[in-house]
Amino acid sequence: MDKKQPGPKKGAKMNTIVEGTILGIECGWDKTVIPPEQVYELAELGLNNKEIGRFYNVSDATIARNFVAELQKGREMTKIKLRRAMMKNACTNMNAAVQIFLAKAVLGMSEVNNESNEALPWIEGDSNGNEDSNSKVETSEKGE
Repeated sequence: MDKKQPGPKKGAKMNTIVEGTILGIECGWDKTVIPPEQVYELAELGLNNKEIGRFYNVSDATIARNFVAELQKGREMTKIKLRRAMMKNACTNMNAAVQIFLAKAVLGMSEVNNESNEALPWIEGDSNGNEDSNSKVETSEKGE
């Protein structure tokens, strides 16, 4: 009988780390190379300088000093995307809450408060809602 020869093990291969080149700016004491495109993408996702700095193991001041343009552009792009989504919700999806918010924020509209401290006129009537001419109370006269 033929015995099977043990072959290579089947399953997942071990990943090996290879040396490569990353284009970016050298930052921090250990000269960590940080790609500006990645900083832009992280800023666009809403990460602040401290979070981006922790990701690369450098200070938030280092990120702020070396990537001013990428941070500004990424954060502005986030605002643009948010505005597009809000406009779509308001106009296409007809979301009333977003419509009201945008009317106040963008158009400068506000709710008008017409409340006054004057008492409303009271008209008494019978159970059918008919006026009783003898019990009408006038509140519009001044001084009373």
